Amino acid sequence: MSSVTIFSPAKVNLFLAITDRREDGFHNLVSLVAPLDWGDTLHAKLAKETRLTCDDDSLSVDESNLVLKALAAFREATGWSAGVELRLEKRIPMGAGLGGGSSNAVATLRAVNTLAGKLLTEDQLMKVASPLGADCALFLRNAPVVMRGIGDQVESLDDALRRRISGQLILLFKPPFGVSTPWAYRQMAAKTETYLPAEQAEARWESWRKSESATLVDLGYNSMESVVFSKYLMLPALYGLLRSKYGLSPLMSGSGSASLVCL
Repeated sequence: MSSVTIFSPAKVNLFLAITDRREDGFHNLVSLVAPLDWGDTLHAKLAKETRLTCDDDSLSVDESNLVLKALAAFREATGWSAGVELRLEKRIPMGAGLGGGSSNAVATLRAVNTLAGKLLTEDQLMKVASPLGADCALFLRNAPVVMRGIGDQVESLDDALRRRISGQLILLFKPPFGVSTPWAYRQMAAKTETYLPAEQAEARWESWRKSESATLVDLGYNSMESVVFSKYLMLPALYGLLRSKYGLSPLMSGSGSASLVCL
């Protein structure tokens, strides 16, 4: 095979509790995360020289892009050195909390692994992907999962739980600005009261899991909203309007600025 096209989905956090900050500076979390049937598309084909292009001119296509970082990680893990032309059709906005970078990284790993003749197994791909981004494990599973630790501890859901989540219609919207994830985590580290302790986070998740009548709206929670709302006042104002006028229950995904409403 000399060319391949891979769908690169966005994700939403249906529940996100940042529980504490580790000694290495990373944060622990408990989160229910689900991929969407909407996202980017990555085209890859063997070529004399390696290059990345994108239809979004605002996206950097140098070595800072996770697509090329993923390619470099694959080369290091396998020794594969063939040239590859990568073309990214970008739909997932940056700074939205929708996991676009991590999704693109996983799509790249899947694409070049196919072009290289499946040099890596799924477990090996997981090991290569995990250091690239906290959401990579989700995109490798391509199904709703519960993530813990720094996103490296992934729990698959049973059939009943997957049925409660899969196929859910959501309204997804984003204001005309993004939110820096590192900034949001720094704000939380400076305001430790914004953390939701692990035992409380697990209790919320367990209560929802056991209640067959509970909806995703009942579960919805994001402990990062408090720090983001303190700077971006448009978001709490918009949420208040959606609740009071339309009876909707908006929820920020990840560190924002995108939000979702379960319909």
